[in-house]
Amino acid sequence: MSLTSARFGLPMVYLVDDEDVVRDALAWLLRSRRLLSEGFGSAEAFEAMLDEKAANPSAWPGSPSCLLLDVRMPGMSGLALFERLIERGLVDALPVIFLTGHGDVPTAVAAVKRGAFDFVEKPFSDNALVDRVEQALLRSEAVLEARVDQRATQQALSDLTEREREVMQLVVEGKPNKLIADALDISVRTVEVHRARVFEKMNVKSAVELANLLRQG
Repeated sequence: MSLTSARFGLPMVYLVDDEDVVRDALAWLLRSRRLLSEGFGSAEAFEAMLDEKAANPSAWPGSPSCLLLDVRMPGMSGLALFERLIERGLVDALPVIFLTGHGDVPTAVAAVKRGAFDFVEKPFSDNALVDRVEQALLRSEAVLEARVDQRATQQALSDLTEREREVMQLVVEGKPNKLIADALDISVRTVEVHRARVFEKMNVKSAVELANLLRQG
């Protein structure tokens, strides 16, 4: 697995299970694959951590992350915590893998339909579980990458002058410089200057690339 730790922090796997022995075994398994983890004995404990760290969903998690979540626990269930994560807008950047007993499989399947990354039935295959964790971390990284790129695009747009925005809109519509000049009552040379500045500020090399960037943003 190749995670971009240079751009983000090291990946983190959160473990929420009320059984100490399960959390310890999972932490050991993840360490064997050089993955960091942090354990919580209840859904409430994990949510308390979120209240401290994740007040702004666009800023947390700051590194590729995923959550291994037991379905059945005393107090708040894993499913209830999952619903809270949906409400917080965290399940994209924090993919959830449910750990389930056989009787909880229908519940876990329903959760996957609601946006959970996957479920793994106990007793699970160590290698298969960590493979899914690594895939979830890659999903998380892709979401974080997209957020960074989106913020960069928004910042670049805010740096454009009003005239550059006008020229950009007509460039994206596919208008040639002559028609843009006529529409804005400026010279073709002035259009060329504005067009070049737009491309530079938006870090693109063509009108097609610019249009794609704006669609993604």
